[in-house]
Amino acid sequence: MFTIKQPSEIIFGKNSALEYDFPKKSLLITSSGAEKREWFSNLNLDANLIFNDVESNPSIETTNTIIEKFKNQNFSTVVGLGGGSVLDVAKFVGHKLKKPKILVPTNFGSGSEVTRISVLKVDGKKKSFHDDGLFANVAIVDPNFIKNTDFSIIKNSAIDACAQCTEAFDSKLSNPYTKFLCNTAFEILEKAILEKKYENLALGSLITGLGFGNSSTTLGHALSYVFSNEGFSHGHALAFTTQVAHEFNDSIFSARFKKIVGKLQFDEINLKSDLSEAAELILTDRKHLDNNPKHVDKKDIISLLDKIQCKD
Repeated sequence: MFTIKQPSEIIFGKNSALEYDFPKKSLLITSSGAEKREWFSNLNLDANLIFNDVESNPSIETTNTIIEKFKNQNFSTVVGLGGGSVLDVAKFVGHKLKKPKILVPTNFGSGSEVTRISVLKVDGKKKSFHDDGLFANVAIVDPNFIKNTDFSIIKNSAIDACAQCTEAFDSKLSNPYTKFLCNTAFEILEKAILEKKYENLALGSLITGLGFGNSSTTLGHALSYVFSNEGFSHGHALAFTTQVAHEFNDSIFSARFKKIVGKLQFDEINLKSDLSEAAELILTDRKHLDNNPKHVDKKDIISLLDKIQCKD
């Protein structure tokens, strides 16, 4: 037996954000780069309240700042416009303020617009919050947002999506439905990357979110957070942590994932922290490790971290 959960309304297609009738009284949550990247030109929204200072790898303090600043303001809906960091903040704020949430991704990789997960830093460490109240009421996925996006952002988002769908395919929580979604998503993402048809990443990322949002990511994500804590972007870290995790798990996607990492040409990553201490922190991430297809102990984790450090 398995249960499938997702937002009640998902809208996909070019100009979908421009044609959607957003509520007039909305709190728009976005990042400082929104205006520079001309995101507002693709959005049919004249928000009366705006918070545009969400950082990469956001902290729970940011959500608390927004809640405190706007909790007594007159608005009906929270609109999140941005990458995974922005959407995670918007979901968390909307849930805490008990407001409907409309999520519009501008980077296609996190799948956050269709999941019940919000990842925030707590005491400087990444923590994932899971709650049905974090689901968007409406998710709007418009491929137009890929325009004016730096390739560094595109590739980090793309490899994030590839890591999520392949890890989730292997997860102990996977089922025939999620495996179908994850496999389909990877085929779309792989083709988009290898053929440089990046607009198609939007659909692959959406399907990825529906797949891993109903199962779970696993070892690659557990390993990645210690690198993110040291400033590496989430996708950049996953390029290497999911690669070694797939080798460890004998994943059917191992060789194909490695080929994509090579195609996107990621710089090497190294961990400043002591590997033993990093492994102890990773072991606390039971949400990911308990769903990994193979048992993982501290010795395994140290070995995997060391393998990343030693890459040519």
